[in-house]
Amino acid sequence: MAIHLYKTSTPSTRNGVVDSQVKSNPRNNLIYGQHRCGKGRNARGIITAGHRGGGHKRLYRKIDFRRNEKDIYGRIVTIEYDPNRNAYICLIHYGDGEKRYILHPRGAIIGDTIVYGTEVPTRSSYCFWYTSPSKFKADTDFPKIYGLS
Repeated sequence: MAIHLYKTSTPSTRNGVVDSQVKSNPRNNLIYGQHRCGKGRNARGIITAGHRGGGHKRLYRKIDFRRNEKDIYGRIVTIEYDPNRNAYICLIHYGDGEKRYILHPRGAIIGDTIVYGTEVPTRSSYCFWYTSPSKFKADTDFPKIYGLS
């Protein structure tokens, strides 16, 4: 992973570091314009909270929080910064041809594989699927299964 250090030209760029792993061109079918109507105004458009507003126009990225592609391997293609949630996101190309954004797992780099399922090996970029709590008999089985008794 290459890190670029830039020459200081202003005080704000003094300790600037850019990670070359991060790309910034989002997928067109996974983003859409977000209607931001706040900016300190009420329903009639009158300013009620001062000193709010402006800011840069942002596009909303559709993030796959459910991760319901079970037992299908995917590859991290890009790592992008998401301005709507102050976090990095990954574009995943799954084996069945589908493309989705997920939140960036710590330590994952471009080219890593991602899998989600019940019988997956332990790795930081893998996601585990647990059986639903409705399959347990009341609260008697829960402490035994998870070793809490």
